[in-house]
Amino acid sequence: MPENKQIILTYEGVKKIEEELEYLKTVKRKEVSQKIKTAISFGDLSENSEYDEAKNEQAFVEGRIATLENMLKNAKIIDEDEINTDVVSIGSTVKVKDLKYGDELEFTIVGSAEADPAKMKISNEAPIGKGLLGKKVGDVVEIQVPDGIETFEILEIKRH
Repeated sequence: MPENKQIILTYEGVKKIEEELEYLKTVKRKEVSQKIKTAISFGDLSENSEYDEAKNEQAFVEGRIATLENMLKNAKIIDEDEINTDVVSIGSTVKVKDLKYGDELEFTIVGSAEADPAKMKISNEAPIGKGLLGKKVGDVVEIQVPDGIETFEILEIKRH
């Protein structure tokens, strides 16, 4: 991730990152440090797989901490109270009707750092998120996705 790439987050996303960062700094670092101490007590480090594994885990944890700190440093926070419900924007929850299958779906448009398709939080950079941005209630939108073209009618736009 580029050092200065702006990361778009909701307050919920910031809170989630801060919680993970706190856990990594206070709990996980101590656990890894203890694993390293235990592995060192086994003796010869040149053939000590426990030591190698603990050092790799330490590198991963420190890398993740740096990534999360960078994300927070470069965060642009979306204020839910300022989300315009006239058009789809980042932070909007959009109710759509899939015109092919007749299903009603609800997506929340978020920045890529918060995307979680299983929870219907889709990135503003993903095809569906990008395709819905700027649209209004009543608009019919055709969006190119990997499986072909999806057609949605926008039924409702609200704050998350």
